[in-house]
Amino acid sequence: MGYVSGLKCRECGREYPVDPIYVCEFCFGPLEVVYDYKKIKRVLTRKNIEKREKSLWRYKELLPIDGEPQVGLKSGFTPLVRADNLAKALGVKELYVKDDSVAHPTLSFKDRVVAVALTKAREFGFETVACASTGNLAHSVSAQGAKAGFKRFVFIPATLEQSKIVASLVYEPNLVAVDGNYDEVNRLCSEIANKYRWAFVNINIRPFYAEGSKTQGFEIIEQLGWEAPDNVVVPCASGSLLTKIWKSFKEFKEIGILKELETKVFAAQATGCSPIAAAIKQGTDVIRPVKPNTVAKSLAIGNPADGFYASHIVKETGGHAEDVSDQEIIEGMKLLAKTEGIFAETAGGVTVAAAKKLIEQGRIGRNETTVICITGNGLKTQEALTGHTTEVHHIKPNIEAFEDVLTRIGYSK
Repeated sequence: MGYVSGLKCRECGREYPVDPIYVCEFCFGPLEVVYDYKKIKRVLTRKNIEKREKSLWRYKELLPIDGEPQVGLKSGFTPLVRADNLAKALGVKELYVKDDSVAHPTLSFKDRVVAVALTKAREFGFETVACASTGNLAHSVSAQGAKAGFKRFVFIPATLEQSKIVASLVYEPNLVAVDGNYDEVNRLCSEIANKYRWAFVNINIRPFYAEGSKTQGFEIIEQLGWEAPDNVVVPCASGSLLTKIWKSFKEFKEIGILKELETKVFAAQATGCSPIAAAIKQGTDVIRPVKPNTVAKSLAIGNPADGFYASHIVKETGGHAEDVSDQEIIEGMKLLAKTEGIFAETAGGVTVAAAKKLIEQGRIGRNETTVICITGNGLKTQEALTGHTTEVHHIKPNIEAFEDVLTRIGYSK
């Protein structure tokens, strides 16, 4: 058996058994997984973790499964890159990129949450899995669900980038494109989840699914030599990733793996969809829904489910938030690529550009250790860069034509 004590409402504290439910039946607050940390502390140590295979399952005692992992066995333990070139460009001493754009089956951090969600779906006895998605989650449910033998229904906004649609269709799920934004897709999926006995990973399985994001935080701590960074910058859509990274840091502190925790947490959003950042900047607890209008479609959730909790964590830790324009997003993608050779999707451009602003404002110290989280691969959002890259040099097949290019670009030996 696992180490989960049960589920608990984040609002009223009412407790529930481990079932595929996600809201409190009394106050309609979201449910959170609760663990027996005293029991975990006796078995999960640095030494035990270091002996295990390099996947997200090396932290399995802090994940909400009862038996052994069944899905996503190769997901996780992505690189933490010391980004000295980017650090120099941004004027800071020590900067790291937690790069979830590689080493996952579908090249995004969603492989973490889906591995946990589908393992739990199998434990609950579901045969069909489903999701509402802005793209990356659709890829992961389609791919990992195929390998695990589930029937799959994936719901997306019809305006999603074509490359992201193809990246789901290749796994042959039942892909449903809905005329509407993500929030409208999600509302439809909530109705479907109430009618059909399917495992909707980000609805009725959400309390378990969301826990998979903690593994990014666990890895950051381990890869920094079992220390917490001074700052972490996290892109926000629903706000869940930010809340779970912070939960992972606190859990490692709770069981004694982390000795000190003084990390400041920063939220990064696109200006065209920034309800969390707006609330933090305005100093209010109210997350006002917006209609998304941004090139960063993977972050285009106008009514973020965890926005309230994300904003509180940012304030609690002494962090802040920034939002960035579409042009700043594109420049952020290009800056990360040309300094560190990392091609991130538009959400990565948001994180880099927001970190740049936060450094310039003095909210992130130039002599502190900072980690920025990159959540998906740039191959997923190539359309955003159309017309924003350098030109191709077309030449005739002779040396004179090539040397004309050298002259034009001012190259010298």
